[in-house]
This record gives sequence, C-alpha cells and structure tokens, in this order.
Amino acid sequence: MSRSRDAATPAEPIAPPPRTNPDLVGHDTAEAELRRLFGSGRMPHALLLSGPRGIGKATLAFRLARFVLAQSTGEGAGPALFGDETSAAGLAIPPDSGVFRRVASGGHADLLTVERAYDPRRRRLRGEIVVGDTREIGTFLRLTPAEGGWRVVVVDGADEMNRNAANALLKILEEPPRRALLLLIAHSPGKLLPTIRSRCRRFPLAPLTPTIVGALLHRYRPELDAETAATVTALAEGSIGRAFDLAAADGVALYRAALTLLSREPGIDPAALHAFADRLARSEAEEAYRVVEAAVSQLLAQLAKASAGSSGEPEALPERGAVLRRLGGRAPAARWAALRGEIEESFARTDALNLDRKQTILGAFFAIERAAG
Repeated sequence: MSRSRDAATPAEPIAPPPRTNPDLVGHDTAEAELRRLFGSGRMPHALLLSGPRGIGKATLAFRLARFVLAQSTGEGAGPALFGDETSAAGLAIPPDSGVFRRVASGGHADLLTVERAYDPRRRRLRGEIVVGDTREIGTFLRLTPAEGGWRVVVVDGADEMNRNAANALLKILEEPPRRALLLLIAHSPGKLLPTIRSRCRRFPLAPLTPTIVGALLHRYRPELDAETAATVTALAEGSIGRAFDLAAADGVALYRAALTLLSREPGIDPAALHAFADRLARSEAEEAYRVVEAAVSQLLAQLAKASAGSSGEPEALPERGAVLRRLGGRAPAARWAALRGEIEESFARTDALNLDRKQTILGAFFAIERAAG
C-alpha cells in the first residue's frame, strides 16, 4: 500500500516529475556532499533543501530518498568511503531497479510524501499543508520499516505548512526516531519556524545557469523558436520549472501585457486592467495566473534594484526595461522591496482562503501605481 499523499492525477507533464526523474543537473556539489555524509555515517536526521522554485530541489530530494532506501535492498551503489572512486556515481540508482519503480509509482512502503492536497470542492490544490498531513508523519515513523532499513519523509514544500502543521512537525524533529530521514523542501525558508530551521542541516541550492535552462528547454520544448526560447530562458532566472510554466502559458505575451499596463504615462487604464484581471481569474487560467503572480514579484525585485542604482543584466524584454526606467526612481528601494513582500503575502492569502483572484490582481497593480506616486 502506498503511503504517498499525491494530489489528483495531473495532465501529462512536459518533463518527468521529480518522483520519476532519473536526471539531476546543476547540483553536483550538493549531491556529492550528501553522498559523502551518508557514506561517512553522519547523515543528519533532517535536511532542508532550499532555493527558488523550479530549480530541482524536489528532484534532488527524491534522488536521495531512492539512494537511501536502496541501501537496505542492495540495489544502490552502496555507501562509499570518502575519496573512493565509486563516490563519483553520486546518488543515482538504476531506473529499472525495484526501489526506483516503487518510489516512482508512489508505492514504496518506507517513503511518505507530504504536500498540498487536492481540494475536490475547489478543484485545485489547497493553499497550504494542514496539520492532518504532518501528523501522519508521526504515525508513519512509528511503524516498523517494511524493508528493514530506513524510513524517509519528503515534505514538499515545508514553507507551505500552516502554523498548526509546522508545530506538529517540530515535535517530530525534536525527537526523531532512529534511521529516519526527513527531507524538507522550501522555496522561502524564512517562512519556516526558526526552531524548525535550527533542527535541520541546510542545503541551499543555487539557480541553474542559463546554459542548463536553455538546454533543458530545448530538450523538452523543441518546438519553441530560438527567440522565444531565449526570452523564456532569461525570464526564468535559473528556474527550469518557471521556464516550463512560461512556455506552457504563453508567458512572454503575458509579461508584455502586464508591462503595457504599467508603462502608460497617465497611469494604469482601469478598464484595461479589469479586462486583464478578468482573464486571469477564470478557472481555466491557472497557469496564466501563476505566471503573472511570478512576473509581478520579479518586477518588484528588479524595481528595488533599479532604485538602488543597480543596472543588472541586459533586459530580456525591452518593455520591462522601459518600465524599470520609468518607475524605478519613483520610490526608494526599501519601498519596492516591502511592497514585494506585501503583494506576495496577498497572493498567498488568496490561495489559503480562496479569495477573489481578480481583486488580488487589481490590488497588486494599483499598489504598484500608488508606490510610484
């Protein structure tokens, strides 16, 4: 029986989801360190994998989970001593192995995955991980390992737990059972309780290089023309997950539409903004809504840099460069940075409470205009 808490079955993905992905690119240093820790017998009971969304944190977590679980069956490469040449194999195990297949199907009895559950009433993922999800970890860890080895829990993402869920997880981290490994994935680790962070070994992962993002985009979306692929790669800022989202939702056009609203000298045209927000609030516009959510956050971060006098990289979109030049100097960097946090919190609250998405979009754009004064 599977102990995975997967959401409803999604549509066919562009690339393999983390659970089934045999490849990991761009994080060789972190992988080598994890292999060294396990081989030395000093693997911490809890690891915090952090970094921007869509860079491969979950892929690394499941790669490590498979490797650890394979040790009890002899299907892995086995723990290597430091300096041994087998350490070059990293954490990979054969994709045709039983452990790999059981993890991929969600059927490994010694692996529990905790993530935002699907809400059938709202027909989308919940906005947060709730206490019932994390309490299940305690029940799972009290069981005898089915395969006589390790038990592994993947929490994706830990920064999406509500307060009660976080407190339930903290109790487990305070007294972890033997031969249990908790892998916490966090896009914004600062949102976690400090007491949770202090009980984990932190592994911050860096964004992928443009070369890697471009290569993966070409591999999985070869139909994109060169200009679009280059623009998507630049806008993705090191996140292949964001690049896939942009490609799927015609994200370049969405960026341009958002920038057009903010580039109007007399100020935002209310009628045009309402039409834009109506489009994003439709139930079938989930991908487009998420792209604009990320675009607004990204723009505000760059406005803060522009206000502070940082020229940054050449602009992927001329329209964004024009908006940065027009608005960047109209408010201090601290105000743009604070507004970014406020708007991100507004989007998160909308998800958690199922609020009106149109009002969230309207509020974000009008707040930018007010800050520009």
